Amino acid sequence: MKEAVRIQSDDFSQDEEIAALKASSQRIGGIATFLGCARDFSEGRDVSKISFDAYGSMAVSEMKQLRTDAIEKFGLLDARIVHRICTVTAGDNIVFIAAGAEHRAAALEACRWMIDELKLRVPIWKKEITPQGEAWVTQHP
Repeated sequence: MKEAVRIQSDDFSQDEEIAALKASSQRIGGIATFLGCARDFSEGRDVSKISFDAYGSMAVSEMKQLRTDAIEKFGLLDARIVHRICTVTAGDNIVFIAAGAEHRAAALEACRWMIDELKLRVPIWKKEITPQGEAWVTQHP
C-alpha cells in the first residue's frame, strides 16, 4: 500500500486513493475529495505546460503535519494527500486530497481546509510555461 502522504512524478489513481482511505476504517461515512488539474489558461495567457518543483523532504514533512493537523482539527478517521512534482500539460492531474470522516460535514470542511493550507504551508513551487515565456506563480489560496 502506498503512503498516505507523498510527492511523486507519476500520475495517481483517484480510485486507488479512495479505496485505501476506505480500507482504513469501516466507520467512514463520508469522503470528500479535491482533485487539482492543469488548465491551459491562466491570468489572461495561454499556458503550454506547468512545472512543479519542491523542497522534497521539507514538503513531505509539512504535508504529513498538515494531515495530522486535519485529522485532529476535524476529527477525521483518515486523510490522504498526493502531489505530483513534474511538468504537466492541460488536463493532467496535479494534486489529490481526500478526507474520510464519520459524517459529510467534517469531511467536506477538512478537504477544503487541507488544500488551502497546502498552498500556504508546503514548499512546492509552480512555473507556468507560456508562448510568451516562463513565469513562477506566487501562491494564492
